[in-house]
Amino acid sequence: MSRSTTMASLADLAEEQWGLFTRRQAEATGMAWSTLARHASDAATVERVAHGVYRLRGGPPPEHLELRAAWLQLSPDTPAWERPPEEGVVSHRSAAALYGLGHLPADVHEFTLPERRQSRRPDLRLHRGRLPDTDWTSLDGLPLTRPRRIVSDLLSAREDPGAVGHIAADALRAGDDDPASVARALSGHAGRFGLRRGDGPALLRWLLDLAAAPEREHWLKQISETKTETFSS
Repeated sequence: MSRSTTMASLADLAEEQWGLFTRRQAEATGMAWSTLARHASDAATVERVAHGVYRLRGGPPPEHLELRAAWLQLSPDTPAWERPPEEGVVSHRSAAALYGLGHLPADVHEFTLPERRQSRRPDLRLHRGRLPDTDWTSLDGLPLTRPRRIVSDLLSAREDPGAVGHIAADALRAGDDDPASVARALSGHAGRFGLRRGDGPALLRWLLDLAAAPEREHWLKQISETKTETFSS
């Protein structure tokens, strides 16, 4: 394969990955490591953004560049559009930041995977957990947990309940999730906060009170009108 053809193949791949690609993906197109290193050294066409992850120059960098690069590192051989959720879903604070919910800083990249994995990166946190289809979605090509799962995960991680309340309120206000689903996800945490075991709506009320959300009565009324929902643990 000619050098121009190789670069064209790499550009096509990167176009579907926010302008990013991994070293292994570049090698799969036929590009030699020495060629990639040369491109990266002069930074004219390629910029190294993380270990084994590069960006093709020519356009503005994507939002959440470092998070996207960290996600690509989790499975460097697999194109973004072919990855199943088992290869890593953005979660916890990182997912809240992608949605633009709350105000918790997301200076550590957090992902959930079904199997235990470790990383030497100090800015990477890998959580072990299985995600049903109802607990995650996709946003701009990145898989991430839904707000219902975010608030549950953050309470499990012992985050400040007031900060979690702001995330829940922002999500409901933006229509990113519905009150009944969020309350159901919270049901397993109610007893820890001195509430009746399994009472997700009561816990949601308390969190919304902490966030001083003026819409809380409206959202709680929606839950009470959802006749078919149950909130037992």
